[in-house]
Amino acid sequence: MAEFLKGLVISLREDSDTIYVLGDNLIYESDIVGRVVVPKGFQTDFASVPRVPIAYMLFGDRAHREAVLHDYLYRIDSQPQATYSQANNVFFEAMKLRGKGFFVRYGMYWGVVLGGWTAYHKKKVSDKL
Repeated sequence: MAEFLKGLVISLREDSDTIYVLGDNLIYESDIVGRVVVPKGFQTDFASVPRVPIAYMLFGDRAHREAVLHDYLYRIDSQPQATYSQANNVFFEAMKLRGKGFFVRYGMYWGVVLGGWTAYHKKKVSDKL
């Protein structure tokens, strides 16, 4: 059964208003790809929801743990390596696990399915944002 085994410990990067750094590993057990350990020091911008007022109002700041997991799985050297579909499905799985509503889950899922290809496998885990 999917579950977060270790919670999100994160802080804002000192020189940024939008980039966050993990202060400890985030550990997730997925029914799709198995155990995922997002390492301490990993940098994320959470969910890249467009800053269009309606879109951001509906989907911004809704799924931080899930977004960190998704950002990590999109990296070319994540462990385990996930296909584009697997990474998106793990994102959906984690949102469902954490009780995100139907509208938020499906809206954010379809957002990454349709727009995430521009970021998939473009960076390494250790890359700074």
